[in-house]
Amino acid sequence: MKKVKLTRSMPVPGLLPETSELKELKAPMTAPALNLANHFLIAMPSMQDPIFGGTVVYVCEHNENGVLGVVINKPTDMTMEVLFDRIDIEVSSAADRHMESEPIMFGGPVQDDRGFVLHTPGAHYSSSLTVTNDVAFTTSIDVLEAVARGQGPERMMVSIGYAGWSPGQLEDELARNGWLTVAADPRIVFDVPIEDRYQAAIKLLGFDPLMLNSEAGHA
Repeated sequence: MKKVKLTRSMPVPGLLPETSELKELKAPMTAPALNLANHFLIAMPSMQDPIFGGTVVYVCEHNENGVLGVVINKPTDMTMEVLFDRIDIEVSSAADRHMESEPIMFGGPVQDDRGFVLHTPGAHYSSSLTVTNDVAFTTSIDVLEAVARGQGPERMMVSIGYAGWSPGQLEDELARNGWLTVAADPRIVFDVPIEDRYQAAIKLLGFDPLMLNSEAGHA
């Protein structure tokens, strides 16, 4: 994995209707025929794409503006300790020192110099989208400041960048059997070791990964 940089600001992705901050998800006026929010996109074993091959993507939002997700199993060479240093956040003695060694994920190729956080809901952050009762998506720096004070979310995953699809683009990739889809299990995002997340997501489908081939469809 190439080295990545990170700027201090954590701006809002462009898929959401609001342009200044993430709001609580509202039902779009015209809902998409397929809504994969809170689902995993699992790259087919045959996918040769250098960015998405072998990945699992957690979908945070899917509406008429497109799809926003975060890759959950592609670590960078950056740790939380390095991240805090680069964005000039001082870690207090109250913080969990173990978390400083946690790797930062490559969340996707969009805005890959920015930080994004998947976490369990709880405290209010200024730019946050509640996906389910178990998962929220935050783009504002205050969530990391809370972590540094020892007051952050109970469980979280930090990424650099995110994955985005324009309207109809993901649906086309699904039709061409590029991805498998399955309802997400938050334990895979937060608890399963990174190297085991792909297989754990596959198991949610009930398939033996060795029996999948390029002709398989999505669930």
